[in-house]
Amino acid sequence: MTAIRVLLVDDQTLFRAGLRTLLSTRDEVLVVGEAGDGQQALRLAGELRPDVVLMDLKMPVLDGVATTRRLRVQLPDCQVVALTTFEDDALVFEVLRAGAVGYLLKDAPVERLVEAIRAAARRESVLQPSVASKVLAELSRLASAPAPDASPLARLSDREREVLRLIARGASNKEIAAALFVTEGTIKNHVTSILAKLEVDDRTQAALRARDLGLV
Repeated sequence: MTAIRVLLVDDQTLFRAGLRTLLSTRDEVLVVGEAGDGQQALRLAGELRPDVVLMDLKMPVLDGVATTRRLRVQLPDCQVVALTTFEDDALVFEVLRAGAVGYLLKDAPVERLVEAIRAAARRESVLQPSVASKVLAELSRLASAPAPDASPLARLSDREREVLRLIARGASNKEIAAALFVTEGTIKNHVTSILAKLEVDDRTQAALRARDLGLV
């Protein structure tokens, strides 16, 4: 298995060192570099070509939102996960709009962090469960498009509705599989079907659609 190449971006040197140490114990993750601000992150990303960037949000020189926005243009195949101490709904919404596939709080367990890296490498959205509902509420409030009618739910099977409800609550494929006593592969197939039936591009959009339709 090829290790997922990860770039750490945070202005706190000790935090980056600790994070590198934690991730170095995992065979599926390879930390290829560290950056202390957004400009340095963009330069290193261009040189190192990481698969996933763990991005702090509040940094000097160039903050995490602006860095994410530029990085998604510079390296479209590189996925960004915001890693922050802030449960600021608006800030999280900004970084998701900038192109991040999700976010975690810095006190997340290492297993959750590694799962988030793996999910991001698969281009799956990752939301911190403790604040997922607040993020979805902010997405709903700021969404400019009118809410769709309830008809799309009729396209989903009972099991697909269960899976969508858990996605909207911030659960990963692994967590959904455990909750429903099926394999991750089965859940992945359900997610693919759900995205197609709801005509959305990713899990975040599916979660927002679920909220608009009153599923959560």
